[in-house]
Amino acid sequence: MRQKFEWDLGKRRLALGERTLVMGVVNVTPDSFSDGGLHFDPKHAVGHALRLLDEGVDIVDVGGESTRPGAGVRPTAGGQNFARQHVSVPEEEELRRVIPVVEAVKRARPDAVVSVDTYKAAVASAAVTAGAEIVNDVSGFLWDAAMATTLRGLTCGAVLMHMRGRPEEWRTLPPIGDALGVVKRELRDRTGKALEAGIAGERLVLDAGFGFGKNFDENYPLLGRFGELQELGFPLMAGVSRKSFLGRTVARHGKDAPTAERLAATLAAETALVLSGVHILRTHDVRACVDAVWVAEAILRAQG
Repeated sequence: MRQKFEWDLGKRRLALGERTLVMGVVNVTPDSFSDGGLHFDPKHAVGHALRLLDEGVDIVDVGGESTRPGAGVRPTAGGQNFARQHVSVPEEEELRRVIPVVEAVKRARPDAVVSVDTYKAAVASAAVTAGAEIVNDVSGFLWDAAMATTLRGLTCGAVLMHMRGRPEEWRTLPPIGDALGVVKRELRDRTGKALEAGIAGERLVLDAGFGFGKNFDENYPLLGRFGELQELGFPLMAGVSRKSFLGRTVARHGKDAPTAERLAATLAAETALVLSGVHILRTHDVRACVDAVWVAEAILRAQG
């Protein structure tokens, strides 16, 4: 049974739990694993965002830095201490990519709910000023020491995601062991720290971080027992769209399925998540995901 919440976005509240909402991905990057820079041009990114809204998306998630496997990221001063740090996208460049898209989408569709996918506090602040109502931080507020205090002062919702290590380390991380237990424990700990920093609980959504520091075998226990994360007492978001563990599962002739051939696998995993109580699905293929959600929701209604 999916729990119901009202997500405080500052200027409005978003009902969560009545049905699964769909968040559409807009990558303003030249090197995303999923689209290879298809929407790197701001005009193309805005057009893509508007198409996703026409296809029924509930939230548009705009990101200006890829966190694909192998990508280099550098925590800001005071952030979590990583060795061999190198920056992938400087703050100024990320702002140049993201802010015009957020502004243009809000001009065209003032009622649209726009999220910014960033781990940098300055980018989060500028995006909220530009009209974003959600900050989606894949680092769980760990990579920028200013993120938690910045969020405390912003009027927006926030997504706190679970991640192990950083993208360039994922292939060499030791086994996670009990994936669900680790994710549940660390999300509870990081959520507690966010609350201590002054971020109200009504503003938080938690993301289990499929594929982010979890290898192929470690994602399926997390997917199969996803419903147990409801014990954390917060709304849940998940992104499995086109992930490599799905490509490995539907491999042909010893080769993982490329990202363009992972739609059916994605829809199967997304349907399982709806049936397990997820509140928001983050996806690339919005129209197909919306259809899958409708069917899964019909199944849930039939169960009474």
